[in-house]
Amino acid sequence: MRRLWVLGLLLVLGACAQADLSGQRFVVYFQQWSAGLDDGAKQVVASAAGWAKAHPNLPVAVNGFADPEGSPQANRDLSRTRAQVVADELTGQGVAAQRISVDARGSVGFAMDSQESRRVTIVLGGG
Repeated sequence: MRRLWVLGLLLVLGACAQADLSGQRFVVYFQQWSAGLDDGAKQVVASAAGWAKAHPNLPVAVNGFADPEGSPQANRDLSRTRAQVVADELTGQGVAAQRISVDARGSVGFAMDSQESRRVTIVLGGG
């Protein structure tokens, strides 16, 4: 009976450890109307790439955003370009391209600073 209890506990702990891997999130910020990666952004992408390579079974979602300034089409295009730049950097750092999904979300609002909206999120495990 005690062995079954220990086995059950190990299964639960294993499931919890696996759940912690899913949803690991990295955020890359951009300057206004830019899709260029500065040194800080490159460091974030490098960290995400390291995490992705350490967890090769998890999908990688790259979601681009823009601030509300400008036309909806321009913001969709910019958010797509930002997301693709980040995805390309991830593949350049050894993350398999077939693991990466790219999504352009367009413009989104912000709470304090418009740079909050000028971002790409990298989510390991989907999202």
